[in-house]
Amino acid sequence: SRKISPQYWDTTPVTGTLGDLGPLTVQEVSRESSARVRFAAALSEFHYLGYRGTVGENLQYMVTDKTGRLLACLLFGAAAWKCRPRDQFIGWAPEQRARNLRLITNNTRFLILPFVRVPHLASWILGRVLRRLSADWQTKYGHPIVLVETFVERGRFAGTSYKASNWFRLGATTGRSRQDRQHTLRVPIKDVYLYPLESGFRQELSA
Repeated sequence: SRKISPQYWDTTPVTGTLGDLGPLTVQEVSRESSARVRFAAALSEFHYLGYRGTVGENLQYMVTDKTGRLLACLLFGAAAWKCRPRDQFIGWAPEQRARNLRLITNNTRFLILPFVRVPHLASWILGRVLRRLSADWQTKYGHPIVLVETFVERGRFAGTSYKASNWFRLGATTGRSRQDRQHTLRVPIKDVYLYPLESGFRQELSA
């Protein structure tokens, strides 16, 4: 795996209200090498899934406070090839999915650094990022995003910030890994959440 350079982290607790934080900055940093180093280091050190880098189309967001201190990181990458609750919700055929899957992205990582404990910060960040996500994708890759998905590990999280940001909870994964051919490899069950960025997302995805 890639070598991720260690970083210095200010571990002073960040508490209080959203208003106390002052103006926050949300930046898309996937094309800024120094910011990407810090982004990778934060996920690698503090996210329970770690960080193995990105493959394919992706956007990387960093949220900083007025002093430039890093508070949170979000990574958006390739959507799952198959996901029964999502595919039923969209109602598309396999050939439509093959053609249009690139119009969906998966929020594969959402990290608020462990010393940051500010109520409603997570849902504020999600709202701010979702409002610009499709335009940022269009700028970088030349096509929009119409639907965002995420998988929340049920035994570990309640999905509170996604619910507070009006994502739909559709159901759960089967608890089988995509590497599993014999149906014996169990992985944690995850709740499937979706957030449409366009009201006509079904028509776009089924075109």
